[in-house]
Amino acid sequence: MKTPAMLLLAGSLCTAPLAFADAGLDRLQKDGCTACHSIDKKIVGPAYKDVAEKYRKDPSAEAKLVEKVKKGGSGVWGQVPMPPNSPQVSDADIKADVAYILSLKK
Repeated sequence: MKTPAMLLLAGSLCTAPLAFADAGLDRLQKDGCTACHSIDKKIVGPAYKDVAEKYRKDPSAEAKLVEKVKKGGSGVWGQVPMPPNSPQVSDADIKADVAYILSLKK
């Protein structure tokens, strides 16, 4: 017999990935990232799904991308430079943004 608590738990487990996705996209928008990037198409910078795919098998990807987002740079995805995002975006938000981006699948 399914109790209301079991149903609530099952429902929350099913929606947890959606909540993570919504929070991740909301944070990227808040941090200004979506002015140049989108989830699935190139704008000025690469699509986030392309970034996730490129770094999928790289165990040092998170650290590399956190530094790239903090300091900015160019050359990996073209010559248009990405401006530095630190200190206006907190280290915690940058880490969360990168974790969300790396979680995306094509």
